[in-house]
Amino acid sequence: MRTEQWIGLIVAVVVVGMAAWLMRRSWMRRTKRDETLSAYELPAEHGAPVLETEVLYVATTPAGEPLERLAVPGLAFRGAARIEVLPEGVVLRIAGEPANFLPADRIVSAGTASYAIDRGVEPDGLIAVTWIVRLADADGAGVPPRVDSYLRARFPGDTARIIAAVNDIAAAPQAQRPEQESEASDD
Repeated sequence: MRTEQWIGLIVAVVVVGMAAWLMRRSWMRRTKRDETLSAYELPAEHGAPVLETEVLYVATTPAGEPLERLAVPGLAFRGAARIEVLPEGVVLRIAGEPANFLPADRIVSAGTASYAIDRGVEPDGLIAVTWIVRLADADGAGVPPRVDSYLRARFPGDTARIIAAVNDIAAAPQAQRPEQESEASDD
């Protein structure tokens, strides 16, 4: 090899090495930043699934910021998944990760989206489930942030079914019912 080729090879190795080091450093900072965030524990007893289907899990991001990935344990990486909508909440079973549970009282809503970090699709091709993440620190300081978890339905028609099922169990304010009988007549 000639000297110019050696110099080119050394420069290429240094550039690739620096890029790898910067990516690793960035990911380590992100995991440190998000170490207090987590999904909830799957309850020991729960009802039968209202809906169960295959999806592609895309990412979890801060609510309204689809290009800022969170490194929430169990939700940090994209992968094939199975979603189960239970009366108590939503279970996300992502390949290679422990089951993640989103309790119904912590789910804000579900809707459609067109893009999230590393995934752009046709208009309204993604499902965005907005929920309140759990803070792992025991002192209770701080307000748990809202996050969006993005999913892509595997089969036609599943997007609408998933959104409807999640919104049916999502936290909604309970209307106060009067304790006494109404005076309306049954005429």
